[in-house]
Amino acid sequence: MRRRPADFRRTVKRRFSKAFWLTLSGLVILLFIVFFSQVKQPGSRSTLAMRSSRHYSITEGLNVTEEMLSPDSITRQLAEQISLAKALVVIAKESDNLQFAWELSAQIRQSQILLLDAAARRIPLTARESETAIRDMALLLYQAQQLHYDSATMIMRLKAKIQSLEEQANSENEKSLKYGQIAAEEVPKSLYCLGNRLTVQWFKNPNFQRKLTVGRRIAQKLKDNNLYHFCVFSDNILATSVVVNSTAMNSNHPDMVVFHLVTDEVNHAPMKAWFSMNSFRGVTVEVQKFEDFSWLNASYVPVLKQLQDSDTQNYYFSGNTDDGRTPIKYRNPKYLSMLNHLRFYIPEVFPALEKVVFLDDDVVVQKDLSELFSVDLNGNVNGAVETCMEKFHRYHKYLNCSHPLIRAHFDPDACGWAFGMNVFDLVQWRKKNVTGIYHYWQERNVDRTLWKLGTLPPGLLTFYGLTEPLDPKWHVLGLGYNNVDLQLIEKGAVLHFNGNSKPWLKIGIDKYKPLWDKYVDYSHPMLEQCNFL
Repeated sequence: MRRRPADFRRTVKRRFSKAFWLTLSGLVILLFIVFFSQVKQPGSRSTLAMRSSRHYSITEGLNVTEEMLSPDSITRQLAEQISLAKALVVIAKESDNLQFAWELSAQIRQSQILLLDAAARRIPLTARESETAIRDMALLLYQAQQLHYDSATMIMRLKAKIQSLEEQANSENEKSLKYGQIAAEEVPKSLYCLGNRLTVQWFKNPNFQRKLTVGRRIAQKLKDNNLYHFCVFSDNILATSVVVNSTAMNSNHPDMVVFHLVTDEVNHAPMKAWFSMNSFRGVTVEVQKFEDFSWLNASYVPVLKQLQDSDTQNYYFSGNTDDGRTPIKYRNPKYLSMLNHLRFYIPEVFPALEKVVFLDDDVVVQKDLSELFSVDLNGNVNGAVETCMEKFHRYHKYLNCSHPLIRAHFDPDACGWAFGMNVFDLVQWRKKNVTGIYHYWQERNVDRTLWKLGTLPPGLLTFYGLTEPLDPKWHVLGLGYNNVDLQLIEKGAVLHFNGNSKPWLKIGIDKYKPLWDKYVDYSHPMLEQCNFL
């Protein structure tokens, strides 16, 4: 039997039905939906958790209930009315409407009682039980609106009130400055008494006059540039005595200290009497009066020339030129006193000296100052402590920097310095004609447009570029008007009672007075007779 030949035909592929493909597609879509829902579920849970956490952080610490967070919360409505009413009570009182303020306060108490009762029974307020309270409070709030008790009106009233208080404060401050200035300018009865008694003693006792007769040895010391020369220009006998005594007490070599004192004719005799009857550890003391200086005349000194001007006299002595608008401190005649301006004529006053330490009469010396005479001023004329390290004492504080002359020659931010303890190189002073510079600026300030008062502004102009900064320990300022760091006081060589509160006045600052009192012998017969305390 013959074998059947092989069949080389291709096998036919089975075809799937459309129903099969639709079913398969549905399953795939269903799987995708399930998968993405599983992926998104943790994120949604995290979002919900964050929202819940944020909600908790806002409400934490606040007395907030779920009922108060409801849009229709009666409790929240009452609480908001109470808050607004409390603010309006303050406004009503400020407006002197005490009756309305009382009505608001009474309604606030009634609303608060409702809230307290609801909180005690832990059942939210209903519209029925709170209807009267909400309506009555709403009527009062509407009434406040009609009275213009709104925030804008209140802001305007508060601004007006603040302005009124500021004006009152400025007025009181001006009065305080005025009376403080008057108190500072008055001569205490005790100082007046001391001057009179010393004058009598000077003319009654010829021994005092013989004691101060300048012998050959003393005359040599007054011109010996190997010694330590100090100068003080003052009409205050006791204050000058403290300067001399404190310097002598703290000097390592008092026998090398020479004090050159210059006063006026009225105080010349009593000052000579005082320094002849008291010893200061061997310190040499010379007393002069500026009326004896032949070069001190109106043709040479601008200040004396200004004193002869009627407008200047009216400005400083009467204040009638501007209807009293100029503050009293700008019209203090002491700023035209020659004792105040002699500091610009030191080379003429002491023609034989080469270096001098200038001291104001309101300082106390508590360290040896001999080291100052060996300080290198690097060719400058004035050695001084700068005052702009921690404060704002720069040139623009003292000078009219809008004036063309000032603006053209000076830096308004240049650092200021202090008069009161200054080292002056008189050789350089004469070489650079510093007194001539001072005259130049004084003559251009006749109309007081460059600066208003004092000797510091012309000093800043005169010694501009000629001042060598000294270590701040040499001169500590502010004991006459300010709180000074105790560490600075302890380290300071010279303590300056600049300001109105001088230590010899009753308005002196009590905590600083002992620093000055320790150099006054209150058991001295003259001081006891004049009731110094």
